Amino acid sequence: AKHIAATLKQDEFKAERAAMLAKTDLMTDMVFEFPDLQGLMGYHYALNDGEDEAVSLAQYEQYMPRFAGDELPQSEPGIAVAIADRLDTLTGLFAINQPPTGSKDPFALRRAALGVLRIIVERELNLDLKDLIKVAVTNHGDLPASAEAEAKVLDFMLERFRAWYEGEGIAVEVFLSVLAVKPTQPLEFDKRVKAVNHFRTLNEAEALAAANKRVSNILSKQGVSDSQTVSQELLQDPAEKALAAAVAAKQTSLAPLFEQGDYKAILEQLADLRSNVDSFFDDVMVMADDEAVKNNRLALLSQLRNLFLGVADISALS
Repeated sequence: AKHIAATLKQDEFKAERAAMLAKTDLMTDMVFEFPDLQGLMGYHYALNDGEDEAVSLAQYEQYMPRFAGDELPQSEPGIAVAIADRLDTLTGLFAINQPPTGSKDPFALRRAALGVLRIIVERELNLDLKDLIKVAVTNHGDLPASAEAEAKVLDFMLERFRAWYEGEGIAVEVFLSVLAVKPTQPLEFDKRVKAVNHFRTLNEAEALAAANKRVSNILSKQGVSDSQTVSQELLQDPAEKALAAAVAAKQTSLAPLFEQGDYKAILEQLADLRSNVDSFFDDVMVMADDEAVKNNRLALLSQLRNLFLGVADISALS
């Protein structure tokens, strides 16, 4: 919780204090007799003891959201503890080989994961799951499956977005296109999904998705690396020269939009490449007899694909 507060430039002491007190009301006779009062009694006990208002409120807010559609924590310590508590549970149970199996989820880990995602996205927090999970796993010491827990918890949590977007009526291929590039910041993930969902409504989307799939297949078969550069001297056909010029122009013009994370605007601008891409595939033989010319064309296709991969793998839409 202290790490989360520090990352968000919030009061670390209040987050740490709220976390330290977080489960103390479970030991009281009141909560033992009436379990539904957990958190609420913690809030009143903390206030009664002279704790800070936000620290006290966090005792109640740590359980938010309790169910789908429930309200989220408002206070800064409440947000920190609510996220930390769920990540502690997720990493701990994965680290002792107790993940959900099939329809069985006795420790409500799916709900815990979705709670973390909702808090981060809806409260617009710049938090990275990879970083948070690493800290949470470290806090558990030496558990039998802790070495694999980081990667497994990250995959498990990102997969929870699938149900979220299905509930919002967003097609599963839109989710899969973003999952393919695996952004680990939930806020980023959500922005990309919204951008791809908008991109699907554009006239150019279908043709560009198909072209991306074709490019992806060609590059994977040829084992092309991302580091190859395009040589202007080896460009022969007018269509490939036009595409190379268009890709180079986009690399420059889109750089500030990538900095700002304006993925919707990026995809709208990339849609302009459709005519160049169509002409390239109509007029140019990628697998030329001349090895240097062939490799140059593959490098050009790799640059084209990387522009789209900066947002999502839109070949998944095809």
